[in-house]
Amino acid sequence: MSSARAFQSPQFTVQILLGVNILVYGLCVMQVGQADIPVGLLFRYGAMYSDAIERGEYWRMITAGFLHAGPLHILGNMLCLMLWGGPLERRLGALYFTLIYLSGLLGGAIVSDISHPGPYLSVGASGAISAVLGALLALRLLRLVDLPWSFFVVNIGLNIAIAASFARIDWGAHLGGFIAGMIACVGLDLLERVLPLLLRCKFPEFVKVNGFAVFVIVAAYCWNTPIGALTRQAFWPHVLVAVVVGLAAVKVTDLVLSMKRGLAVVAVAFVVANPLLVLLWSGSLASLLASLCVGRSGSVVCMNVDGSIMLAALGALAFTALLYWPQFARGLSDIGFVGASLRGERARRQRL
Repeated sequence: MSSARAFQSPQFTVQILLGVNILVYGLCVMQVGQADIPVGLLFRYGAMYSDAIERGEYWRMITAGFLHAGPLHILGNMLCLMLWGGPLERRLGALYFTLIYLSGLLGGAIVSDISHPGPYLSVGASGAISAVLGALLALRLLRLVDLPWSFFVVNIGLNIAIAASFARIDWGAHLGGFIAGMIACVGLDLLERVLPLLLRCKFPEFVKVNGFAVFVIVAAYCWNTPIGALTRQAFWPHVLVAVVVGLAAVKVTDLVLSMKRGLAVVAVAFVVANPLLVLLWSGSLASLLASLCVGRSGSVVCMNVDGSIMLAALGALAFTALLYWPQFARGLSDIGFVGASLRGERARRQRL
């Protein structure tokens, strides 16, 4: 069982989520000039509503989690994210934490939609944050962390107290997110038990996070192409192909990491892949910039949209190269120890 303190400082992913939520709320405040955000603006920017799933607007299940109706709403959610996100991300790493967070957004939105008998509009990160607490409880029940039971008594009580202090609280989102977080955590633990049968190496966190990002971005691009529009008529074959391709890429990465200097090869692959992802979405980015440039044709970005996209791709290249330089240097100087250590880590640690 891994030890954990009741409070740990937020890690990178939690810091990013805090920043994004606060930034989005700040932009909404600047646009309307008041602290309480009007319903119309929330709806326009991606709030979840009663007919969203029926109309195929599934993206609202995610975007609604980054919108907040007022200062007390965002303050309560961000406080809970700080309290609970630190110990969970430290224990699971950035990718698994992100997957649990996303499971809370989806699970909370689905249960909220089912539990509302009539029209509604819902925003807030409550489902995702409840998933974080649910995952911590699952880890405690699995005896993978030794957080005291008083931690859960106090924080579940805090969650209920904060929720009860707001009018029209979406209890379905809280409950759905909490259950989704527990299920996702148990599922990830089962996955970690199976992976030693399939993979040689324990992937470094940057490989897991960047690899997942590449998969999601490429899959989203394929989904939005004319070919993707045709395959939506046969949804599950489309999903099956994506899963097979993703698993093949994971296995290839595993084999490369087990080789001498394989870590350097993987780092270089991501340095090349990330700017290519920017160029892959160049058409959509150009349309977005064009819409933002209405009435601002004098700005440098608006005068040269294609050049701005190319500059963004070069920026992604430079940023990734600097970020992964330590991993590249470690892999370049490898004489076989890196692959051996990754294989040993996979054999040693077969649980979350």
